[in-house]
Amino acid sequence: MKMTAAQAMAQCLNAEGIKVVFGYPGAAICPFYDALLDTDIRHILVRHEANGGHEASGYARISGKPAVCIATSGPGAVNLITAIATAYADSVPLICITGQVNRDQIGSDAFQEADITGSAEPFVKHSYLVSEPQDIPRIFKEAFYIAGTGRPGPVLIDVPMDVQREMIDFKYPTAVDIRGYKPTVKGNPWQVKRVYKALAEAKKPLICLGGGVFAGGAVREVRQLARTMQIPVITTMMGISAFPSDDPLFYGMIGMHGVMSANRAVQDCDTLFLIGARVGDRAVRTPLALEKTTKIIHIDIDPAEIGKNINVDYPLVGDSKLVLRQLLEMAEPCRHDDWLGQLSALRTEKTFADVPEGTVNPKLFIDRLSKAMPDGSVICADVGQNQIWTCTDYCFSDGDRLVTSGGMGTMGYSLPAAIGAKLADPKRTVCAICGDGSIQMSMMELATAVQHSVDIKLVIMTNTRLGMVRELQTKGYNDRQTAVFLDGSPDFIKLADAYGIPAVRVTDEASMEEAITRLSNDKGLLVAEVIVDKDFATL
Repeated sequence: MKMTAAQAMAQCLNAEGIKVVFGYPGAAICPFYDALLDTDIRHILVRHEANGGHEASGYARISGKPAVCIATSGPGAVNLITAIATAYADSVPLICITGQVNRDQIGSDAFQEADITGSAEPFVKHSYLVSEPQDIPRIFKEAFYIAGTGRPGPVLIDVPMDVQREMIDFKYPTAVDIRGYKPTVKGNPWQVKRVYKALAEAKKPLICLGGGVFAGGAVREVRQLARTMQIPVITTMMGISAFPSDDPLFYGMIGMHGVMSANRAVQDCDTLFLIGARVGDRAVRTPLALEKTTKIIHIDIDPAEIGKNINVDYPLVGDSKLVLRQLLEMAEPCRHDDWLGQLSALRTEKTFADVPEGTVNPKLFIDRLSKAMPDGSVICADVGQNQIWTCTDYCFSDGDRLVTSGGMGTMGYSLPAAIGAKLADPKRTVCAICGDGSIQMSMMELATAVQHSVDIKLVIMTNTRLGMVRELQTKGYNDRQTAVFLDGSPDFIKLADAYGIPAVRVTDEASMEEAITRLSNDKGLLVAEVIVDKDFATL
């Protein structure tokens, strides 16, 4: 079938079942935008290209499939790099489509020219600079395959404007065969047996879940294995919500901002079973000490992650869902009563400190919010103090999902990610939790939510400080605070009103209850500003 390459690009998205794309147009990508008009694909106009990438990220994480973001050449494409790096760090499958100057202008410093494939190279699974229009169907088929298989991640497709305009014979491939790219998905049977034997013989086994559990769609399997073998469970930040917070087998988040029961469990266990976790520096500070006392089992689809940060006794490359199913075929009920009793003794009752008049304890607010939100809610936490409060004090029930930027720690992520998450599953309640610093990196996306009637809830923790940096300066730099004061910030209630969004300010018990009731029950957009003491700490 004859059509322009731009029309072929749109048909490729149709063939992949894409219903929604996020983008910001410009001259170099206009042929593709024109072609999108002739499809049923819904385009969400973002207010900044990086936020388009974050919205696609939220969409991908909830849908479980690659999502699409679009930008023009030059500054548009370069603005996407933060979102690409964020997705790469957390293994989120994105297809990033950028326009480029005409082929004969590449390398001439033409208007709005940027080497985006070169610039983004450290943060993509693969990238394409399309030089032959006829290659577009193959390239798109490969891009979706690469992004969504193995360890998921972003793939960049850069298409010169003159390429988009050329006529081609369009036929979308039905299969992909890429030499050198053959991800291992099923665990080696012999090694699976060794892993099961080690687990079954362990006196103090411990399962640690990372974000790979979500990427592999293995939530049900890991819960079944833990409950069958009565193995306690902890998570990294990216693994939070893979296991219900109130499950008797769950002992919390590990790491420098984690809880005592989880960190002590790692110290005291004799066998640590890592599933889709990369053992980053914020999770395990002293991996060498752990190696000496503990057998380490590590499942990951990316062989490069196994043994990278901690030596492993039982490496197992494969898709977490498939490998866990192999283990479940062998699994028999076990009892670890003494071990579970030892860990349960470390649990502490939540207590919430009194705070100055006119402010609210943010940990208390998040605890109460979690008890009021509907089952299956998506909570998008930003980066900073608000992220830690959410991770440690939100009680995630069965079906809830935490979405946050873990590996890159990208401020401004929560609002756009929430928009994408809501569009991926409109039936779920979606709430973004951020600080007054992080919201000012993406608050322009309120216009996107209004324009496209995206029903999300937004909580802004206002303490007039870059709170996490302020804490670092207080504890590590003799309280020499600098460049952390957010003077000049807008009145967020008036800002919401400027966008036509209802808003409530939380300063005491009564207003807290009102806000939580509205956040959990109201239909439509809502902003809740929670006033927090400037010196309130994360833990």
